[in-house]
Amino acid sequence: MLPTSQIEISKRALENNLRFLKKQMGPEVIISSVVKGHAYGHTIEKFVPLAEACGMKHFSVFDASEAYRVKKAASNPETEVMIMGMVDDNQVEWAVESGISFFTFEMERLEAALAAARKVGSPAKVHIEVETGMNRTGFDSYQLPEVAHLLKAYPRELQFEGLCTHFAGAESIANYLRVKNQRKVFNHLHKWFRQQGLQPMFRHAACSAAAIRYPPTRLDMVRIGIMQYGFWPSRETFIDFSTRSGQKKDPLERLVAWKSKVMDIKRVKTGEYVGYGTSYLANEEMDIATVPVGYAHGFSRSLSNQGRVLIHGKRVGVIGMVNMNMITVDISQLDGVKKGDEVVIIGRQGDMELSVSSFGEFSEQVNYELLTRLPLDIPRRVVE
Repeated sequence: MLPTSQIEISKRALENNLRFLKKQMGPEVIISSVVKGHAYGHTIEKFVPLAEACGMKHFSVFDASEAYRVKKAASNPETEVMIMGMVDDNQVEWAVESGISFFTFEMERLEAALAAARKVGSPAKVHIEVETGMNRTGFDSYQLPEVAHLLKAYPRELQFEGLCTHFAGAESIANYLRVKNQRKVFNHLHKWFRQQGLQPMFRHAACSAAAIRYPPTRLDMVRIGIMQYGFWPSRETFIDFSTRSGQKKDPLERLVAWKSKVMDIKRVKTGEYVGYGTSYLANEEMDIATVPVGYAHGFSRSLSNQGRVLIHGKRVGVIGMVNMNMITVDISQLDGVKKGDEVVIIGRQGDMELSVSSFGEFSEQVNYELLTRLPLDIPRRVVE
């Protein structure tokens, strides 16, 4: 099978990003590599072995299905997997038996973990998620005495591996007060657990944004997603880091590059329309190239008449409507373009680069959304 485009994942870029993150977090803080959402579009099957080769030993996922994929992809038997979200009751036993830890934010799950541990004969590694002000998932304070009772009554079955929470929008200064209050609540609840004679192995609360903006939130472990892939949680986050560190150059490198090739070339006469409908009129004679990538491949229709690609190291514009499987670009200012020439949709070509953020701004998608929506049938390959 010959794909119309492919995605490259850079090992060198990941090594660079992890060096930066480890330096920022310090030697005592565990970095959990967040690989939910198909490893932010890089795919679990490609990214996990690559991250392991770069020294990562702990991975966080959203659900049991992703945990299974990480386990299957991992080559190191000591690699740890933590589920932060969905685990059906009938999947808890598998998680316990597989040594996978998981967030617990409701009594039903904690009781299911206890039952599974008894049946399997292995401890359930539970991370007690507490509500601190995000109001999504997490035990409310009135529920904690019952949680503490179970943890103390069944220490062999319920391994108190983590106490955790999640901050509501640490990437924006607008949420500063809310995050500050959450930190206070979390510290208070940790103190309460200690008073009950219960101490978790790890305290963790920080995602990429919190870990980089609020050093006190790093605690014992941080859950790093978007930054390991080479992206800042927001422009504001980078500006804040740059201001505090005095480092103007972005220290992160993007792992992902998306490439295709020229499928066809033709000349369009003055006064002719290009593509479907009448959205683009040739005001002069022009040369165009078709590229076999369209909205079925994740190249949004909103990029019609305004998207960009790189050919021969130059930016060229998308003209006409983005089709299901094709785009048309204006190559009138380029010389010598021929069928089969490389087309860069995201990434670098020569001295020019098309970033995911610029691509996303044109299509009104944030980095997270654009990356995770790249179709899985586009082949991924790791490059040095």
